[in-house]
Amino acid sequence: MKRRLLDLYDALLIDLDGTVYRGGEPVQGAPEAVKAARENGTAVRFVTNNASRSSEDVAEHLTDLGIPAKPVEVSTSAQAAGTVLAERLKPGAEVLVVGTKALADVVRGVGLKPVDEYGDSVSAVVQGLSRETNWRDLAEATLAIRSGALWVACNIDPTLPTERGELPGNGAMVGALRIATGQEPVVAGKPARPLMDEAITSADAERPLVVGDRLDTDIAGAVTAEVDALLVLSGVTEPADLLAAPAWLRPRYVAPDISSVRVPAADLEIGPQRGWEVERSGELALSVRAAGSGSRGDELALLRALCAVHRPIDGGDVVVRPEDDTTRDALRALGIGKITVP
Repeated sequence: MKRRLLDLYDALLIDLDGTVYRGGEPVQGAPEAVKAARENGTAVRFVTNNASRSSEDVAEHLTDLGIPAKPVEVSTSAQAAGTVLAERLKPGAEVLVVGTKALADVVRGVGLKPVDEYGDSVSAVVQGLSRETNWRDLAEATLAIRSGALWVACNIDPTLPTERGELPGNGAMVGALRIATGQEPVVAGKPARPLMDEAITSADAERPLVVGDRLDTDIAGAVTAEVDALLVLSGVTEPADLLAAPAWLRPRYVAPDISSVRVPAADLEIGPQRGWEVERSGELALSVRAAGSGSRGDELALLRALCAVHRPIDGGDVVVRPEDDTTRDALRALGIGKITVP
């Protein structure tokens, strides 16, 4: 019997936005997947780059969505940023907070003093997502950073998945401060190690699996932490993005959503796939044909097969040439045909 993905790992490090929920709506199959992990004895940690809410608030939101969770199971980039600040500053140092009250509470909780205005005594700036951030907040942070204050960004996600679509994320506002100061922040959240390390330690995991929807944070974070990853296509990343990604940024597994943690691992792994034949027909071109009746309707298997052959060192698009109608339809269903098929 094929072993499920759940059976191969002792912990799931699960992203939230775009993986478990979109705003106020759960992703299809997410409650059942988390329940299956718990019943299997697999530790669950919800690992989020969103620093706008406390772990208590996140756990409450998950519970309201039908996914019972405890605050101890939630690891946020705000917590990771607090750890970074505490390691680099003296107790009681002033930290200018660009973010929510939850972020200020984290700063206070690690023995530092949160402030909202620049002064000579400010030692650091910490920046996390807040829907209330305005020009004044960015101006105060600019003054502090230009004066030499340590700058810690909870994350640099450019967008935030919601039920309405992609909205500006913390990275968009970090970008404004980059331009205004000419400086680069220390990043606490994914893909940097602080948040990943805290989640792995919290779960007491020896063989964790990262589950997420973003290549640049979730999958890159797994690469940084040297653990396996499952990319789910329920959020930001599209099939064409994965195919164009550099070889080092490829996850081990690809699935439509988190419910697939209950699927046999071998069925999700990037590699040659029964029903699809992929060959190189040039340095930046692939020829693809369906091989058997099992191909129709199995578009993600085709994506896994394509990714197994096209592994560019630095990333880049590839021309995919379908040799039959089944393949052409599958590429269009993946959204690849419109971009790369002549």
